[in-house]
Amino acid sequence: MVLKAFRNGLGNLIACVETLTRPAKKQRSPEAQARVDQEAASLALYQFHACPFCIKVRRTLHTLNVPVTLKEVQKDKVAELELVQKGGKRQVPCLRITEDDGQERWLYESKAIIDYLTTRFGDK
Repeated sequence: MVLKAFRNGLGNLIACVETLTRPAKKQRSPEAQARVDQEAASLALYQFHACPFCIKVRRTLHTLNVPVTLKEVQKDKVAELELVQKGGKRQVPCLRITEDDGQERWLYESKAIIDYLTTRFGDK
């Protein structure tokens, strides 16, 4: 119980520091940003607010200026159920990618998610 409270407190402190020290967002032309916004509509990040790995992914999303829907698994039981039933496990961060044909792909591991986001949105 004490360890969980310590971990949550530390995670919230890290999240606060991350918010205060974020780098600037990537600047794009309005047309290019509109395309990124449209592509980002097919993505959702399942996460815990205070998870250090989720914070890394959110920081990348901020830096790349990619507006992705965030699903807080600890507070939203529907999101948790989606993650477990469709993604296959209760692990965060997890990026749900809805392809053009409607198929969903569930990408786990912060490094894999960051690599995907950087490849897809870094040069736009």
